[in-house]
Amino acid sequence: MEIVSFKSLPSTQTYLLDKIECGDIDTPTAVITAQQTAGIGSRENSWSGGEGNFFASLALTEAWLPSDLPPASASIYFAYLMKEALKKSSEEVWLKWPNDLYLHDAKVGGLITRKLSSFLVLGIGINLKKNQNGYSSLDTDISPLILLNIFLDLLKKKPKWKQVFSQYKIEFELSKSYFTHRNGVKVEMKDAMLCSDGSLMIEGEKVYSLR
Repeated sequence: MEIVSFKSLPSTQTYLLDKIECGDIDTPTAVITAQQTAGIGSRENSWSGGEGNFFASLALTEAWLPSDLPPASASIYFAYLMKEALKKSSEEVWLKWPNDLYLHDAKVGGLITRKLSSFLVLGIGINLKKNQNGYSSLDTDISPLILLNIFLDLLKKKPKWKQVFSQYKIEFELSKSYFTHRNGVKVEMKDAMLCSDGSLMIEGEKVYSLR
């Protein structure tokens, strides 16, 4: 798997999306930058910051994923593996449905997955050292590049969705104290039911994680 490193980029996601649109990419490809000036988070929010934090994106095809992974729940799958990668430096990190990384009750990072043609592009932003974007930080000394390699090593093992889901459904109970968004509207998750494909059933309607 190729890893491309930069000192600064507007957005690692945008870099890969542009490469895909130009037909100038081999997958899987990971991009990491020391500084990000115009990063894209969930619902088009910004996620930027300086050195010491984690700004990376990965482009791959669905054929590279485990056969039992529902494409619409790729965000949960990727985010859970990143949470597992962080365990060595912070045991208290947990995954709020579907793609936000929390330390206790404070958001420290997140992941967003976009589908473009036959490609999935996942962008990951985590405050490892500094709070520069309005969110909390882990205050860990782990190197962003080392963290990326740990994550990629977990991904290369292609754990089955069934295995990831069986672990995550226990942790999901923590998410019920929070909100998610359905059709752009904030909704409570206290009565949400987690379905086997990773979606939520809220008030009789399924809510999926892939944007």
